[in-house]
Amino acid sequence: MDIKSGHSSPVMTDSPQISNSRLTVRQSRPPYSSSASSSQNNNLLLTVPRKKTGIIDDVKANAWLDAMIASSPTPALVNKDNDATTDMTYHEWMVKYPSALTTFEKIMSVAKGKRIALFLDYDGTLSPIVEEPDAAYMSSDMRTAVQNVAKYFPTAIISGRSRDKVYEFVGLSELYYAGSHGMDIMSPEGESLYHKHLRRTVSITEQGKDVNLFQTASEFLPIIDKVLCSLVESTKAIKGVKVEDNRFCISVHYRNVEEKNWKLVAQCVDDVIKTYPKLRLTHGRKVLEIRPVIDWDKGKAVTFLLESLGLNNCDDVLPIYVGDDRTDEDAFKVLRDGPNYGYGVLVSAMPKVSNAFYSLRDPSEVMEFLKALVTWKRSLG
Repeated sequence: MDIKSGHSSPVMTDSPQISNSRLTVRQSRPPYSSSASSSQNNNLLLTVPRKKTGIIDDVKANAWLDAMIASSPTPALVNKDNDATTDMTYHEWMVKYPSALTTFEKIMSVAKGKRIALFLDYDGTLSPIVEEPDAAYMSSDMRTAVQNVAKYFPTAIISGRSRDKVYEFVGLSELYYAGSHGMDIMSPEGESLYHKHLRRTVSITEQGKDVNLFQTASEFLPIIDKVLCSLVESTKAIKGVKVEDNRFCISVHYRNVEEKNWKLVAQCVDDVIKTYPKLRLTHGRKVLEIRPVIDWDKGKAVTFLLESLGLNNCDDVLPIYVGDDRTDEDAFKVLRDGPNYGYGVLVSAMPKVSNAFYSLRDPSEVMEFLKALVTWKRSLG
């Protein structure tokens, strides 16, 4: 892998015990006690002109508001009660992005004789999108479906959230976890991972098991700590804002902020990060995300895991990535363009342009897809 610088059916959910909210406070100690320091990966740094750091300096506040609105569409679901025009648009979209359930046999005909590697987003894919980020619980049925599919296929969860937070939500030690948009990767307990470009850190879980960590942005932690504290302070007067510590990136949620105050949120974020040339800002679904200026994303994380598992650039491997967010598009594009050719599956009940090949409407259909994979694999004997 070239890692050098470049440039709805609602899902019923349970509420398992989870640690206290860490939306605005960085933990005093990491979830694992490290036995080796993380390496610095300076070859991943992007070359970015100074004036384009964070929010671009010459973009007016109104343009930022437009961008926030564009990346936060109204969550209206398309159903048979919609008018004919919308329904026709949805059906036309489904021709281009057919359901991974109705075309399951076609997908499996391609998968026959191949090893499937499965990659899953978390929010909006395994759990429903909720108003409070700390309440994004997955159902026990979904957890069982993920656990079962991991018995047959190497399975990874790749999320913008911090790795330890996703691990607490999912609670399955047999998975690979990639938090902070893939900048913090952990192997299953007791399993070794190796990569020719990135140094691993061997750490110990609370159960005394070894795990391998690959953290491409560890050198940025001191800067991210400073920015986190500043963002918490600067946005505290805006009702509904939540600043989430995702370890190697920061998420500023404005889902519960009145739209008239969105411009103020953007201005607060701009005021904080404009003096940090090593950070950049991206948009998610009603969230502003501050990340290191580093040539790494969910697509790079998919390639990294395939290489580490010896599944890279193999004709007998079929990677499948299921996700709902615009940050998942990097992974869809990697699988569409090759050399690790595979299928992206977009989770959406609304028509939108994507690099994915297939679609599923919501987490309930994701669960059915996972169950179908298990049934198919068991039928092969």
